[in-house]
Amino acid sequence: MSNFLPFTKPSIDEATIAAVADTLRSGWIASGPKVQEFEKQLSAYFGGRPVRTFNSGTCTMEIALRIAGIGPGDEVITTPISWVATANVILEVGATPVFADIDPATHNIDLDKVEAAITPKTRAIIPVYLAGLPLDMDRLYAIAQRRGLRVVEDAAQAIGSTWKGRRIGSFGDFVSFSFQANKNLTTSEGGCLVLNNLDEARLAEKYRLQGVTRSGFDGMEVDVLGGKFNMTDIAATIGLGQLPQLSAITARRHQLARHYFTTLGSEFEAQTGVQLPVADFECGGVASEMPGTHRPSPCGWSSNWHMFQIVLPEGIVRADFMEKMKARNIGCGVHYPSIHLFQLYRARGFHEGMFPIAERVGRQIVTLPLFPAMTEMDVERVCAAMCEILSK
Repeated sequence: MSNFLPFTKPSIDEATIAAVADTLRSGWIASGPKVQEFEKQLSAYFGGRPVRTFNSGTCTMEIALRIAGIGPGDEVITTPISWVATANVILEVGATPVFADIDPATHNIDLDKVEAAITPKTRAIIPVYLAGLPLDMDRLYAIAQRRGLRVVEDAAQAIGSTWKGRRIGSFGDFVSFSFQANKNLTTSEGGCLVLNNLDEARLAEKYRLQGVTRSGFDGMEVDVLGGKFNMTDIAATIGLGQLPQLSAITARRHQLARHYFTTLGSEFEAQTGVQLPVADFECGGVASEMPGTHRPSPCGWSSNWHMFQIVLPEGIVRADFMEKMKARNIGCGVHYPSIHLFQLYRARGFHEGMFPIAERVGRQIVTLPLFPAMTEMDVERVCAAMCEILSK
């Protein structure tokens, strides 16, 4: 039997591993020069915007909300289809999460539903770029500007993605990225927040380390309630090794995603009832067509192909499908169940039937293997196994 194929696997080269060993030997393993250098390089990557790193991509969103002054009595609109942290951070600052249903094709938040959900209490929007796919950034920011709202982009999965040729993170309001182990760029655990100016960056520094401001050897003050969210030099060293490889990692993911479409063919969806992801490869200003499919690319959107996700038809039990894939030594994931149906959110009044598209996708979405070390033969193996299971 073939070796087990996980749905994801980090790509860390020997040079990065050696650099981590050097950092460990240096004696400076907490936040220090490597963190500063990583932030400098990330800032350059995002066009010179201020960037601060953290120990997760969750606290980055919470800190962005705090910087924006959002708290009790405020509402924040977000999507039901994301890692639960996206909504949890709204509760953490004392605000009220308001969900808007998703677009049936992209599985990102539906901006029509966002506009309908805005009330006088709405202060911010947290859009999520599921699997690395951006939404209509022009319209998102037009809504925010017109209604006086802050935007905290949950771009956890979207480093390397672009909108009309511009990198996600190089424009907009607050932009949060995750560097957790399964992300396209990893620091093992960690994240960064792209900010609008140095005043926000200085406030972010306070929030990530107990609210402390230092000046000189004995000058210390605390004027905000912060936490312990700083990144270590060990993690930053991994990030410094990953960042120069990001372009190649993204290109390889594009190649593998294209091979999925080509291998499955243009009739796969009609024959099986399975929904494939949007074929969103760069179209150079003109809507393009993916090889092997008749589904047009949404012009200007380019995913980093963090994940390749399918949605099974309702007649198939997802757990059974995943178990049969596992029996063929192929790992799959679920990203994500619908947040509003977790007990924590049911207790706040949410229930079935409120967001039907998100609920259907949350029941039936499956993440297939996609990571740079995969081969085209691995993709073909996944496709063959999937087609065999669906045919039965």
